[in-house]
Order: sequence, then structure tokens, then C-alpha cells
Amino acid sequence: MKQPAIYILSNDTNKVIYVGVTSNLIQRIYQHKQKLDKGFSKRYNLDKLVYFEIYDDMESALYREKRLKRWQRNWKERLIRKVNPEWKDLYQELL
Repeated sequence: MKQPAIYILSNDTNKVIYVGVTSNLIQRIYQHKQKLDKGFSKRYNLDKLVYFEIYDDMESALYREKRLKRWQRNWKERLIRKVNPEWKDLYQELL
């Protein structure tokens, strides 16, 4: 099922974060966890879903992703801590 979403990934130490967009959140996070994509998330072992937002349309999700990518890191950290203060992996909650 297609459901546009933005998401933020981190690594085990929460030192690096990554903002992404997808039309299938469960599948996309699975791909990150299995290291199926080469690139930034694989290089920095980013496979912990710490934040996500669901959207009705991809245009809105893409707009939000672009805005979040321009945010300062401390703003992103505050956003994450609002809904996930312990920075736990939210992937299992999606299943």
C-alpha cells in the first residue's frame, strides 16, 4: 500500500541522522536495515527509525522533507525528542 511519509533515521549512538521520504515506509526502513542501498545510510549504519510523519500525498511529503533537510541539527533533535525522547527504534511499531 502506498502511503507517503517522511522519516528520520539514526545510528546506535545517535551521532548521525538522515532525513528521507518514501511512499512505503515499512519497505523503505526494511531496505535500510538490510543495507540494500549503497550510500550515506549504509556508510554511517543508519538503520534506526527515530521519527516519521505520514502524509496524504507525495507532494506534501516531499515539501516537508526538503524543509527538514535545511533545519539545523538541534531543531531536528527537538522534533525527535517531542515524540521519541529515548530515541528508540520505532520500526517494530509499524509492523
